[in-house]
Amino acid sequence: MPDFPAASQRARVRVPLRFHDGYSVDTEMVTFHDLVDGREHLAVVLGDPGPVPLVRLHSECLTGDVFGSARCDCGPQLREAVERIAERGGVLLYLRQEGRGIGLYNKLDAYALQDRGLDTYEANAALGLPEDARDYTAAAQMLRALGINSLDLLSNNPDKAEQLRALGAEVRDRVPTGVFRTDHNVRYLRAKVLQTQHTLPLADLSELGERTAG
Repeated sequence: MPDFPAASQRARVRVPLRFHDGYSVDTEMVTFHDLVDGREHLAVVLGDPGPVPLVRLHSECLTGDVFGSARCDCGPQLREAVERIAERGGVLLYLRQEGRGIGLYNKLDAYALQDRGLDTYEANAALGLPEDARDYTAAAQMLRALGINSLDLLSNNPDKAEQLRALGAEVRDRVPTGVFRTDHNVRYLRAKVLQTQHTLPLADLSELGERTAG
């Protein structure tokens, strides 16, 4: 088993959620002590998690999650994940990893480069930043602190499953999310398929009609 420090639960609090489309659900939000990166990551417990819960690792996206940006698919993925996990029983880990770990300001700088023709990964590289700076050790700590050893992972991203397995979690299955295409994010979604092998249907991601790079 990989050797990393144990985290512990700090507090659990009931938080009912209500989304703009009227969907509502009761949750428990869990905070933690001793996460390795020192960030304030959050676990959202939904429904009745069984022996193999459905889990999503959702990286914070202020522009998409809060402001409804059409340049990514993060907001719709978050909304979808909450409902699907609540139905099945499981946990959403909300990880403070804005912009695939490069931060909000750098992400917006990368957007400016995308407006000049670079894709999302090329823009990071042009800024001297990693294509994806995320590390999921804190997520593995959180799962272990919640008593979750085996899970199904709600994600299109193979790297999340690979990192969790390397950190000792049993990822039984990787369950794809929906496809949330807009005219503004189609190049972004295509880049995720072509560059990092996300499981999205490439045939559905034609660039026809695109107005802005995502």
